[in-house]
Amino acid sequence: MIELTDDQIRLLNTADGALPRARNPRTMETFVLLRVEEYERLTAEEYDDSPWTREELEALAWETGKGIGWEEMDEYDRLPEKP
Repeated sequence: MIELTDDQIRLLNTADGALPRARNPRTMETFVLLRVEEYERLTAEEYDDSPWTREELEALAWETGKGIGWEEMDEYDRLPEKP
């Protein structure tokens, strides 16, 4: 484990909500410093960061439409007829 210097700790405490970043000067890789609790939440088994399925997107669109009063707009479910 790396111990932070006093200057690094001061930078952590004055951050404006943005996550602190660190750069490896040899490789120029950038890293984000997370609290252990946040890291564990993001890596927990129940956390799902997989892309949404087509069915999930359609369900969300349906719920959103209902929420703004589109439930009576079935006519827009059909494609326009070709001339």
